Amino acid sequence: MDRNAADMIDAEVRSLGHLLRDVFAKLNAVQAARCLVAVAVLLLVLVTLDPFPDLRSEDVTAVVGGRMALTYIVFGLLATVAVLSVAATDAPALKSLVTPLHLCLVGWLLINILFSESLGVSIQRFALAASVTSLAVLLPLLPPTRRSFNLCLGTAALVLLALCYLGVFLAPEYSMHTALDLSEPQLAGDWRGSFGHKNVASPVMTILAYVGIYLWAAGSFVMGPAVAALAGIFLIFTGGKTSTALCLAICALASLVFVTRSLWLKRLICFTPLIVMNLLTVGTAASPALAAVTRLLPIDPTFTGRSDIWQFALGAVAEKPITGHGYAAFWDGVTERQTTQGAEWATTAAHSHNSYLDLAVTIGLPGLMLVILVFVLSPLKNFQSAQAHNRSSALAKLFLTIWLFCLYYGTTETFLLDRQNPIWFMFALAVAGLHFLARFQCVEQAERDR
Repeated sequence: MDRNAADMIDAEVRSLGHLLRDVFAKLNAVQAARCLVAVAVLLLVLVTLDPFPDLRSEDVTAVVGGRMALTYIVFGLLATVAVLSVAATDAPALKSLVTPLHLCLVGWLLINILFSESLGVSIQRFALAASVTSLAVLLPLLPPTRRSFNLCLGTAALVLLALCYLGVFLAPEYSMHTALDLSEPQLAGDWRGSFGHKNVASPVMTILAYVGIYLWAAGSFVMGPAVAALAGIFLIFTGGKTSTALCLAICALASLVFVTRSLWLKRLICFTPLIVMNLLTVGTAASPALAAVTRLLPIDPTFTGRSDIWQFALGAVAEKPITGHGYAAFWDGVTERQTTQGAEWATTAAHSHNSYLDLAVTIGLPGLMLVILVFVLSPLKNFQSAQAHNRSSALAKLFLTIWLFCLYYGTTETFLLDRQNPIWFMFALAVAGLHFLARFQCVEQAERDR
């Protein structure tokens, strides 16, 4: 073999060696594991450990001790893994969460638990809520880059959507409301997918539609449109009126906030309709004048019976306006309480059907005010800061849209601080995402790729 041929072969070997070295350098096992944890967290929250409940069975309302214990253990272990995963690499981000306002909220929740009417229940449920909320807050930090974060979101969304559609087509009795359901047989035909109720499926599908639109805008021209289209179609078939009505309205509202420069104008745009909605819903149970206004509108003035529940809940707030009745401890034992004549059925409700009112009932008015400061007022200020520094505008808009949707959804449903509720999880994720984007630049690619 001549010298030139040998040199060429040697050069090819060296080039192949460089290529393999670069490939293996990019295959970071720790980063891959963090992505897997992120996907596992999303699927655990969205799919749960008990998907496709049989609403025709009397056992569906029973709390199975072993199953709940497994839920606590899995969420606790994942939260521990998530904290350990980000502690070394994202210490500044974690430190930014330690603010006086956040500490006040946590401190008040602990005080509230001590005064709870059911101390054991409050402690147990707070432990689960702490694990789930920690996972939601840490999720934006787990994937090493924005691209990997998008991939985790899209993968989890497609897995959930595939399960929901397969359930509808292969086992409709487990993924649709039927006339044989023990409760609410009038919902027969509405899709619920792997969830236990259409009122959970519909807001999740709305949020997934927003995720799909974001992925599409971020350059995922297959995954993005697929997620948006599949989630949008499923949303229509859930029959969820509130989520369907809010879906496009919130998109328009978020777009208006996005192009508005003034923070005060942003607040006016975001919160004025929200205040009006709360006045025309819960406000009607306290004010005859507002009730009269609602009766003039082309809607059900009782909001499908919610007005009785709101009136009952307002009475509970009046009983303990400061301390509340205890975190997640009120609605388990309300059947013995007195109600106005004709509204006795309100004691069978599982919650207040209004997130803000429910917090006033359980953690008191001071707790409600702290939640408003942390989860309602601060996120918009964080979005303004992220926008001012031009930090990942598409991702910031996604978080803004999810945050806005959940705020408005909370006027007729309860999800704030609600343990493993997927709406609470996605809301907390959006709030945390805005918090981090306001303070740190999003990593676009891994350090070794630069």
